[in-house]
Amino acid sequence: MSSQQNMPNENKIEIHLDPEILKGTFANVTNIGHAKEEFILDYLFIQQHPAPFGKLVSRIILTPGHAKRLLQALQENVRRYEEQFGTIDMGVVPPTNRTLQ
Repeated sequence: MSSQQNMPNENKIEIHLDPEILKGTFANVTNIGHAKEEFILDYLFIQQHPAPFGKLVSRIILTPGHAKRLLQALQENVRRYEEQFGTIDMGVVPPTNRTLQ
């Protein structure tokens, strides 16, 4: 899913980069949900200290087809990353039964 991998007969699209969005936003938790026609990725920043606090920093809504292509692209990029830099240490895996309000 690289912008450099053009499909045959594909038109080029000029992408305008908003400076605020280009800076990026840090998220340390992703909550994923789905319905028949969409996948919803909520990116959150969870702070533990001094008091637990969470903030939704971005929501991305994808079609099921795009979600699957994103999964494949992430798998490929993680594979390439680990070939270059070594196995990614996932550290402590957070509990899956955490309730977000």
